[in-house]
Amino acid sequence: MTTSTAQSRTPGHPEVPATMRAAVLKRQGDMAMETLSVPELDADQVLVQVAAVGVCGSDVHYYEHGRIGDYVVDHPLILGHELSGRIAAVGSDVDPSRVGRRVAVEPQRPCRTCKQCKAGRYNLCPDIEFYATPPIDGAFTEYVRIQDDFAYDIPDSVSDEAAALIEPLSVGLWACERAQIKPGSRVLIAGAGPIGIIAAQAARAYGATEIYITDIAEERLAFALEHGATHALNALTDSAEGLDVDAFIDASGAPQAVRSGIKAVGPAGRVILVGLGADDVELPVSYIQNREIWLSGVFRYTNTWPLAIQLIADGKVDLDILVTGKFALADSEEALKAGKQAGQLKTVVYPGR
Repeated sequence: MTTSTAQSRTPGHPEVPATMRAAVLKRQGDMAMETLSVPELDADQVLVQVAAVGVCGSDVHYYEHGRIGDYVVDHPLILGHELSGRIAAVGSDVDPSRVGRRVAVEPQRPCRTCKQCKAGRYNLCPDIEFYATPPIDGAFTEYVRIQDDFAYDIPDSVSDEAAALIEPLSVGLWACERAQIKPGSRVLIAGAGPIGIIAAQAARAYGATEIYITDIAEERLAFALEHGATHALNALTDSAEGLDVDAFIDASGAPQAVRSGIKAVGPAGRVILVGLGADDVELPVSYIQNREIWLSGVFRYTNTWPLAIQLIADGKVDLDILVTGKFALADSEEALKAGKQAGQLKTVVYPGR
C-alpha cells in the first residue's frame, strides 16, 4: 500500500495540530492522559476528529483485567471503538471535498486480499486490525485514522452519539442477519442490556412481530418493553422454554440463559450467540440434533453501516435513548467505571471536551 504523509485540507477549516490528547490504558486498572502525535495518513485514509465514543463492555474488560482471551494489554493502549466525528484531513488518494463531513466510523481494517475477505467475510480476516484490540489503538483520543470507505457520511438528523453507537447496532443487525429474521418472525433475546435492547430494535426493524426478552432486572425489562420488545420475562421466575420461537439471540453470555434459550427454539430454528461469557458451555445437544437447530456465533459484522444509518435516519431505531452518562476525555476512567452503576446503559466519552 502506498503511504503518504501529506494531508489535504480545504479552505475554511483549521489546520490539523501536530499533537493530540489521548486517554491511555497504561496497564490493567491504570489510565493516564498523554499528549501524542496526530497520526499520519496512508494515501487511502482519512483523519477523523473524534466527536463521541461509546464505552463498550470490551473496553471495561481490558481496563479491569488487562486482557480478553489471547489479546493481552502488554503495551499502552488507547481504548474505544464506537465512534463518530468529522473528517479533518484526507490522504493523497481521497477526494479533498470530504474534509468537514460528519461521519460514523467502522473501526476495522481488513487486508481485503485473503480468502475470507474475497468471500465477503472480511470480519473473519485473520489479519484484521480492529480499534482498541491490542496492539491497535482506539478512539479515546482527539484524532484517529481510518480507510476512506470505512468513514460513512451521516445526515444532520443523526446525532454524534447515535452515529457512534452504530457500531453496537451493527452487532445487533448482524445477529438478525445470521438469525434470518424476517417479517412475522418470533424472536427470543436473552439480556436486556444495551446489546439486547439494540437487538430487539433491530429485530423489530427486520419485521419481527413477537420479540421476547429476558433479564433478571425488572427496570431493564421495563425499558426494553418501551423500546423494541413485545414481551418481557424475568429469568428468575419465568421460563422461556417451549416458546417455539423462530430464533434465539443470546446477548447475556450466561450459560443458563443459553441453555434455556435453545430450548425455546422451534424445529429448524436458529440460535445466535452474541454475549461474551464462559469459554465453554454445556449445551442440550440432543435437543439441537432432534430439532435440527442451526447454531452460530457472531464475530462483529460486515457491510452494516449503510443500513444502520438509514434505520436511524428513518426513526426505525433509536440509539439516543441508550445514552445515560456523558464524560469528558480526561474522565475516561470514570466512564469505564460508570457502567456498573444502577440505571446506566451506555456511557459516552467526548474527546473534544
